[in-house]
Amino acid sequence: MIHKKRMKQVLLILVLFVLVFSVYKSISTDEHNSINLIYHDEFAEKMIDSNTDEELKLAQDKIKKLEERLDDLECRIPKKYETVKFLNYQVRKRILVTGGAGFVGSHLVDYLMKQGHEVVVADNFFTGSKKNVRHWIGHPNFELIQHDIVNPLYIEIDQIYHLASPASPIHYMYNPVKTIKTNTLGTINMLGLARRVGAKILIASTSEVYGDPDPSHHPQSESYWGHVNPIGPRACYDEGKRVAETLSYAYAKQEKVDVRVARIFNTYGPRMHMNDGRVVGNFILQALKKEAITVYGDGKHTRSFQYVSDLVDGMVMLMDSNYTQPVNLGNPQEHTIQEFAEIIKEFLNVKSEIQHLNGVEDDPQRRKPDISRAKKVLDWEPKVSLKKGLQLTIDYFRTELETQQLDVEHLDAL
Repeated sequence: MIHKKRMKQVLLILVLFVLVFSVYKSISTDEHNSINLIYHDEFAEKMIDSNTDEELKLAQDKIKKLEERLDDLECRIPKKYETVKFLNYQVRKRILVTGGAGFVGSHLVDYLMKQGHEVVVADNFFTGSKKNVRHWIGHPNFELIQHDIVNPLYIEIDQIYHLASPASPIHYMYNPVKTIKTNTLGTINMLGLARRVGAKILIASTSEVYGDPDPSHHPQSESYWGHVNPIGPRACYDEGKRVAETLSYAYAKQEKVDVRVARIFNTYGPRMHMNDGRVVGNFILQALKKEAITVYGDGKHTRSFQYVSDLVDGMVMLMDSNYTQPVNLGNPQEHTIQEFAEIIKEFLNVKSEIQHLNGVEDDPQRRKPDISRAKKVLDWEPKVSLKKGLQLTIDYFRTELETQQLDVEHLDAL
């Protein structure tokens, strides 16, 4: 009996032990889970804070990739292109345009494409824009290469129009060393390419090689050697282009490269950069916004403005000619800057104040081309009137401003 009683006691103790252990385990598990929940909540809060910037960056990267994908898909969708002439292989040329996504370059591309040639554009998009040539993307005769011509380019072509270089003071002064490299190393690379493949090359030089002309050399003819400050703020562009011309004729003499040199005077038209600081764009933009029109200096210095299509005609005619010496391409119709500001005001019928600011260092006082040589050897002269050219340019600027405003309103709505 005693043995059975002890057995019952032991069993009871065991049962109680099991019950206590079970209760303890349950309580400790709940506490552990509570601690885990608190820990995870705190961790989640920290993760949300620390990951916000990373998530935004990832989202931006995804958006960028989606935009690139959309651009790629858009290029694959059959598009309607402007009418292009058919040229057989004996007449059709493969033409490289450096800086072809820029203001002048894109208009030249339009002309060459419509003539039926194969066109290759090389541009680093520093001042150029893909939208200037987007309407040709996907066409079998068109190829766009993102490339900086400071680095060599190895392709097979028949002609080269070498336009690559920032051309407005704001852009070429932004990185003067790069401007010099583009006009020296870049020109060497293009001349070397022309030599290797036997291509004819046209160098887009500038009226800036004349610097601030001596009054006795007005208008400026190709025989004038210029008056340039070699260490001034504009020297990176002025001297860069002068060296480009020197290189061209050195390659012509030593390596028998077939070169053409166009000295381009002030040009305006659609696709001009909206904020590059040049006279036509500045005045039109300020007048459209009904802001004060800013004139640097007393406004008595002069400029001559040619419409972009006239320039394109002149460059193509020079390329196709047998003439190898430099040729001025510009409009000899001369205006003071003050007169031009008044013309823009009257044209847009605005009452914007003309505000005079301090003059710019080394800004040429008079600029007017002598185009006697172009008339004689190319039978070329400007055809587009100032009135017509300004109307086309103003229409372009007005559309661009409206587009920008819509973009701003869309972002605000988001």
